Amino acid sequence: MSVKRKVLEAKTDQELEYYLQEGNKFVPQASQFAYEILKSRGRIFTPEDTERITLMIEKKSEEDKIIIHENHKKAANLIYISATLGIVNMILFPDLPFSFFSIFVAIIILGFMFGIGYMISKGSNGAKYILLVCMIFGIIYIPFILLTITRTPVVGIINIVQTVLQVWAIVLLYQIPKYKLE
Repeated sequence: MSVKRKVLEAKTDQELEYYLQEGNKFVPQASQFAYEILKSRGRIFTPEDTERITLMIEKKSEEDKIIIHENHKKAANLIYISATLGIVNMILFPDLPFSFFSIFVAIIILGFMFGIGYMISKGSNGAKYILLVCMIFGIIYIPFILLTITRTPVVGIINIVQTVLQVWAIVLLYQIPKYKLE
């Protein structure tokens, strides 16, 4: 979340003091701006106040950082690879009718996969549930994948590789601990 300095400059000194109190609900950048504005207006801070404010801002900054687990990054890369293989599959599949509707659906599905990959790369835990539900519905299509192997082996193998990558991504996502241990 970003804060505009001009908005804070319009506030009175008394209002800016709230930004410097312990336990305030404002983002660290707002507290930093409030401190700088009050200093520029001539407010003299004691060394203790300066240290307290600096520590408060650092502490809030640490709390705001989102720590993305290594498995999120690995799973996102697997999903990106799977989606890229989907593009290759579209190109190689000889029976795909190139109508506007089929291309539109393919773009929506690929966009969805890249979107899931993006959500996972940002550390979203909800994405693993979405991916799991999609995978459960995808199990229905395993017989069609096996049928595709007999007709066009390359496309069928790519489909199997995509499925393995997605299952691997789900396994990685469910291995992430729920609580941060300190």
